[in-house]
Amino acid sequence: MGLLERHDTGAVARLHMNAPERLNALSDEMLAALQAQIDALAEDRAIRAVILSGEGKAFCAGHDLKQMQAGRQAEDSGRAYFADLFTRCAKVMTGLQKLPQPVIAQVQGIATAAGCQLVASCDLAVAAKGTRFGVNGVNIGLFCSTPMVALTRNIAPKHAFEMLSTGRFADAEEARQMGLVNRVVPGDQLAEAAEELAASVAGKLGAAVKIGKEAFYTQAGLPLDEAYAYAGQVMVENMLWRDTDEGISAFLEKRKPDWEQ
Repeated sequence: MGLLERHDTGAVARLHMNAPERLNALSDEMLAALQAQIDALAEDRAIRAVILSGEGKAFCAGHDLKQMQAGRQAEDSGRAYFADLFTRCAKVMTGLQKLPQPVIAQVQGIATAAGCQLVASCDLAVAAKGTRFGVNGVNIGLFCSTPMVALTRNIAPKHAFEMLSTGRFADAEEARQMGLVNRVVPGDQLAEAAEELAASVAGKLGAAVKIGKEAFYTQAGLPLDEAYAYAGQVMVENMLWRDTDEGISAFLEKRKPDWEQ
């Protein structure tokens, strides 16, 4: 059993973090394993959706604090190690959003600090009832500044700052109301709910979802007029595809589209 397991079912890939004894912490090894799979999935045109899950009682408890403390033993007190660690972690988080495939977090137990950042960095999220979310580093004297980047792009600023500054946890239903997760289901239905969502995404024209995901994140960082101009260009390109022509024709003719991609 590997630290990070991958299982493909049709057009859906499942990445399963398998370090339950460490609460699937984002150790140096786990970050490297995630990065390797992100790099592989970026080139895999057979996969149209990805599920990210964790083994055991926690989805992910964030960075490996024991490794971080060990990094202090260097002559610079860990400055170079910490800078490299947060750079590598940011690459994983942004890599998930840069993937052509939508990524669905399947969350149970707890998702704390960088683990909450991991949920926020996925495109979609399904959580089990009873799951708790926190960016609670402030409780041990470390403000969750890098998790903050992803969190503030998911939920309203005042909700985010309250969680960041108080260390308070949010339960699954509150996380859904705030926009951090899409769906909350009983624990015994969690995997099925994630798989149903992945199958729905994977059943669409892959090229359209790919161009749409890239456009989604690009336009979000643009002023309104520039966002419309950019999105309009994307739609023009999309409209000129053979498969989009076929999809619209099939809809008008009340038949199933014959897509090539």
